[in-house]
Amino acid sequence: MKYIDLSFDSEPFTYKILIGKDLFNKKVFADSLKGNSVFIVSNETVAPLYLNQLKLALSDYSIFTYLLPDGEQYKSLDSWQELLNAMISVRLRRNDTIIALGGGVVGDMAGFAAACLNRGMSIIQVPTTLLSQVDSSVGGKTAVNHPLGKNLIGAFHQPSLVVTDIKTLGTLPEREFLAGISEIIKAAIISDSAFFEWLDENALHILEHDESALVTMIETSCRIKADIVAEDAKEKGIRAWLNLGHTFGHAIETCAGYGKLLHGEAVAIGICLAAKFSFGNSSLSKTDSERIVRLVQKFGLPTTIPEYLNADELTNAMRLDKKNTSESITLVLPEKVGKVMIDKSVSLSEINEFLTQAMD
Repeated sequence: MKYIDLSFDSEPFTYKILIGKDLFNKKVFADSLKGNSVFIVSNETVAPLYLNQLKLALSDYSIFTYLLPDGEQYKSLDSWQELLNAMISVRLRRNDTIIALGGGVVGDMAGFAAACLNRGMSIIQVPTTLLSQVDSSVGGKTAVNHPLGKNLIGAFHQPSLVVTDIKTLGTLPEREFLAGISEIIKAAIISDSAFFEWLDENALHILEHDESALVTMIETSCRIKADIVAEDAKEKGIRAWLNLGHTFGHAIETCAGYGKLLHGEAVAIGICLAAKFSFGNSSLSKTDSERIVRLVQKFGLPTTIPEYLNADELTNAMRLDKKNTSESITLVLPEKVGKVMIDKSVSLSEINEFLTQAMD
């Protein structure tokens, strides 16, 4: 088993990210459970596969469960309100623990509930998708969507523990597995050119689900994110680097309609657009721009905007992005593989012109 200790420059606590196999046991969870009750949030797809295993590991506690419907479209305020109603109805106390068993939607919904209920409760993240294992379960971002944009309503709320069991990837649909790789490519572009090369060289092992390659990939990606989050827990500085590909990607996801594209697929397109935009502005070499697009393609991910979208609606969606600090668009752009920059002065007209050309 691998583990990462995540501590914060500005926060008075630490937590562990555990990575390995067969982690659903009492010993793994014991030190992080303080109250008498646990409330497990999962969904209708994941629960039949892993809920009983988790409940067995927690058999010394009173256990409550709540199953969400499966899908991004259910990451809404209405669904979140129903989840809170269920938690309140069983009278959870502040020292009880909420556990999120599932992918990013489950983690976000349970995490945001934990941030708000009783003015803050402990949450353990048990991510079961590759994307949530390397991204959404680490760092404490929780949110629900609004019809006008993705993740507009939420809070920063760090988990007390993250348990990543790679056996859950064995039941993950291949499309979802591949979508998670976009966040791993993003991590490599941000700060680790050697990891980028490793991904390129080990793509076949990863695609074959080689266990050693999976553990190395997940651990390295989590360490990159953990190092950034530890320095900037609430995204006031370098944590914004982690938004590479997300300004374009969130706009694509919103305009396509939640559920049409997986989040990781939209991010993959966003990463390629960021690379092309940066090359067009002479900030990134043609060689590195092409390397980025090729690696995304190597893992079977989309690289271009779907033809059913248009530049005007995408530009408008980007205008509403929560990272913007003025009427200009804020973009995270690669300067080279292993280094990014933040440009807060991209005009709407520049974005619209670029998107129009990208869709020709």
